[in-house]
Amino acid sequence: MSGETRVYGYIRVSSCDQNEDRQYQAMKRLGVSERNIFTDKQSGKDFDRPQYKRLVQRLKKGDLLYILSIDRLGRDYEEIQNQWRKLTKQIGADIVVIDMPLLDTRIGQDLMGTFIADLVLQILSFVAESERDNIKKRQAQGIAAAKLRGVKFGRPEKPLPVNYFECYELWRLGLVPATTAAAQCGMPVSTFRYRAKKIEDCSPKKDKGREDTV
Repeated sequence: MSGETRVYGYIRVSSCDQNEDRQYQAMKRLGVSERNIFTDKQSGKDFDRPQYKRLVQRLKKGDLLYILSIDRLGRDYEEIQNQWRKLTKQIGADIVVIDMPLLDTRIGQDLMGTFIADLVLQILSFVAESERDNIKKRQAQGIAAAKLRGVKFGRPEKPLPVNYFECYELWRLGLVPATTAAAQCGMPVSTFRYRAKKIEDCSPKKDKGREDTV
């Protein structure tokens, strides 16, 4: 290829509150121009990422791409393999994984070197996907533990209408049906009953003799 090799960097963090500074500083130390650094703040479960797509459109044969570690490229075993082949075989770019010197397509291009690089890539891709699964499991375990501690998730419930307890008492005493009480509160009957059940569950005494008319 004629002309100087163009050098790019790709950075990925999983969410907007994670810091990409370590990856960015690694790119700067290697002399990657800021305008050639592409950053996604998105999960690595797939490659449907806007900045990654822009990078792939820019890459040409003979270009060089730096990533800090293989899990910054992605966390799906098969897709990492597919994207690696696309970038190196179809496009013809070189890739350097900074934290893993064995993954440098500029060197070791003989049969043994290629075999070792492919083996390392497969192992690291497997580890990346396994870690994603472990993260999901830890999140699920954390949520379950938090629920046991009484932590509430999801949107907070809407405040009760100002006349709710008045209507609730009339319904609880059997003076009005649930449909009438709910209509007076401006609530669906199902919501009225749901909030009433929560009140009764928290109450030390329940009126068992009420006739629940509809």
